[in-house]
Amino acid sequence: MSEETEGRGGVTRIEAFSDGVIAIIITIMVLEMKAPEEHGLEHLWTLWPVFLAYVLSYAYVAIYWVNHHRLFAHAAQVTNALVWSNIALLFALSLVPFATAYLGEQTFSREATLVYMSVMILPAFAYTWLQGVIRRTGKQDAASQDYHARMFRKSVAATVIYAGGIALALLSPWAGLACAALVAVLWFLPKSPFDALFGE
Repeated sequence: MSEETEGRGGVTRIEAFSDGVIAIIITIMVLEMKAPEEHGLEHLWTLWPVFLAYVLSYAYVAIYWVNHHRLFAHAAQVTNALVWSNIALLFALSLVPFATAYLGEQTFSREATLVYMSVMILPAFAYTWLQGVIRRTGKQDAASQDYHARMFRKSVAATVIYAGGIALALLSPWAGLACAALVAVLWFLPKSPFDALFGE
């Protein structure tokens, strides 16, 4: 079947594959959390950096899964660009467990935060590419166009905040991670502040 005739069935297959990969990514992250061998809650408390890094990354991966699911509702056909932009997104997300483990094990050091923020900006670039492909080749009704316009503004804002977070992490790791948390809040909001800014 050629890409010109592979419609919603092919799109559904790609989405199902992506769901499986994202589920594996989350599983790998939780497996990186090793229970202490020593007795006592005081030893469990020492794992707080690892747990905090896991919570932050879990929220990010969950946000990407939710938005990936919603985005693919607007896809109408499979193209080479759709396949490869989706693969790029999955590759970028597959790096999150490594960056999460490094951040937690290094107790939010400046270097670990820089690595983490650099890894987190990669899915933002890939998702923007994927969204652009679906916007061009997917459904063209008014509802889809409104969705793409709102999500594109969020994507651009998130990428800018990530970039700012990388710069701030040079001064303070917590300031960089605060930018990462801000991005999560932005995606959790049903409507972005940028919607009001553009009169929507």
